[in-house]
Amino acid sequence: MSQNEGNKRFILAITLVATLGGLLFGYDTAVISGAVKSLQAFFIDSLLQNAAVATQVVVQYRIVVTLVVYIVLAAISGLLLKMFGRNKGGIISILLLIIAAIALYFTFKAPPELNEETANSLKGFTISSALVGCIIGGSLGGFISQTMGRKNGLITAALLFTISAIGSALPEALNFMGSQVVISFIFYRIVGGIGVGLASMLSPMYIAEIAPANIRGKLVSWNQFAIIFGMLVVYFVNYFIARQGNETWLDTIGWRWMFASETIPAGLFLFFLFFVPETPRFLVMKERTDEALNILNKLSGKATAQKVLGEIKESLKEKRAPWLSYGGLLIIIGILLSVFQQFVGINVVLYYAPEIFRNMGSATDTALMQTIIVGVINLTFTVLAINTVDKFGRKPLMIIGALGMAVSMFLLGFSFFFNSVGIGSLIFMLMYTASFAMSWGPVTWVLLSEIFPNKIRGVMSVAVAAQWIANLIISWTFPIMNDNTWLTGIFNHGFSYWIYGLMGILAAWFIYKVVPETKGKTLEDMEHLWIKKK
Repeated sequence: MSQNEGNKRFILAITLVATLGGLLFGYDTAVISGAVKSLQAFFIDSLLQNAAVATQVVVQYRIVVTLVVYIVLAAISGLLLKMFGRNKGGIISILLLIIAAIALYFTFKAPPELNEETANSLKGFTISSALVGCIIGGSLGGFISQTMGRKNGLITAALLFTISAIGSALPEALNFMGSQVVISFIFYRIVGGIGVGLASMLSPMYIAEIAPANIRGKLVSWNQFAIIFGMLVVYFVNYFIARQGNETWLDTIGWRWMFASETIPAGLFLFFLFFVPETPRFLVMKERTDEALNILNKLSGKATAQKVLGEIKESLKEKRAPWLSYGGLLIIIGILLSVFQQFVGINVVLYYAPEIFRNMGSATDTALMQTIIVGVINLTFTVLAINTVDKFGRKPLMIIGALGMAVSMFLLGFSFFFNSVGIGSLIFMLMYTASFAMSWGPVTWVLLSEIFPNKIRGVMSVAVAAQWIANLIISWTFPIMNDNTWLTGIFNHGFSYWIYGLMGILAAWFIYKVVPETKGKTLEDMEHLWIKKK
């Protein structure tokens, strides 16, 4: 090995370990897809036979939702204080708390009965509860990375993944709170979600800080690939588990194995993390310069290690500007990019795909196999987008992708409405997935990484928080719309897909009218652009 280059095998090995965090991100969020029907049968349908237990579940569910609302508002308040300052941020936060209190009062003032609306809401929250943890983990990610470090933060995420996998599989045995079993399950899913939130921030951060500059972009892009690959892996796992027994076995035991299977990648992630180093940047922050230099010798080569160390020290001196230094439009664009990425309905497809295919008339194993096809299309077109985004530009891909998703969702909605589901409906689903994967999936992250000038990079946390919240909203509300008797009677399951189609049209208009093209522009060019628009 030359002194002018790092140990490539060492760099590759620690990068692969870090990308396991991305793989677990995808695995944990998508594992729920194969268990939706079983969770409804085990946790919700069973309540119809015991009114007393159902009442207790509804009461505890309302308590959990209230806590979740105020936890999310606390995370939002922290961002508002950074954005607007103590006075304006504090006033806005108080107004949000008052509005939330009024909304919760009118939502929960009815007697705690398990009617259709509450059952659908409980189902949606049970399926999407991990996203609550994602919001918490994402909010804590910055603090943990600065205090515990990148490596220890990833170790924490690996432990949370493992605890969540075991607890979600055995919510009765590990119900230390003494709550109803469904609440225990929700708790462990939230724990896993915190791990996802941490990994979503710390895995790419670790790779970016450990990788030499000349290959940093390529190595960081592996994390996005690993997320989609993790989803595809768990689709296969769910399929093979479902093949081990009949529907009754799947509804009582099989779904437990789906969640327990995560202990394997989580355990491997935890094990390998003990053999990777902390990042040089964090070590310099903590004034552990000798350790940082020793690691840089392996990463960059002895000839350039001192130079890289000096650059790290210099970068840590960079002054940060107030988040509103470039005006409010930039922040609004970042938020809406994240919100539209979720409001077009992608996570409904990723989480509820087997349920959608069952609504088309497929049996469980067939529905899970069709979900694998969705995963393959998602992975294939994500790779295509990564390889073409610098050639075609960001805006064309985003506009074409949004319109492709809109057309696909409208056609899928009409196939349900006219009760003509079949191979055409599957094709529409695959068209939708391909359109998203080649555009709003990876390219949203490219835009978010490019539109914010260096001095206010921290404001990206606002956009990321908005993304998790939008994800929670869309995933929670899908069963409320799709399983509603009145809406189903009129639209035959087509209503929600038309909503997502409309979001696709609005997303295309938003990109065309508001978002600037960032292809070929430096971060300095973007800074000058926002100064002009201010």
